[in-house]
Amino acid sequence: MTFDAFQSSLSAPQPPPALTVHLQALWYDGKGDWDKAHQLIQDNSDKTSARLHAYLHRKEGDVWNANYWYNKAGARMPGYSLEKEWEALAKELLAQQVSV
Repeated sequence: MTFDAFQSSLSAPQPPPALTVHLQALWYDGKGDWDKAHQLIQDNSDKTSARLHAYLHRKEGDVWNANYWYNKAGARMPGYSLEKEWEALAKELLAQQVSV
């Protein structure tokens, strides 16, 4: 799936089938459902989930918690907008899904 198709799918009531849990979380966040996005990844222990968890807490405004999760993911909080971070995460995860 391309980024444009993923972004266009946000007008649908449900995420496209066969999305990874990580992409589902970004999809729900893109629709404005932070709680559903957080619920999908909060109990996962992989680095991608930690990275998404960090982004979500940054979006929530909880910088301390966001930094904790960025550290767990082996990443740094980006110096650009949340919108740009969402796009970068989506593009990265979509590219990974294609290569799997």
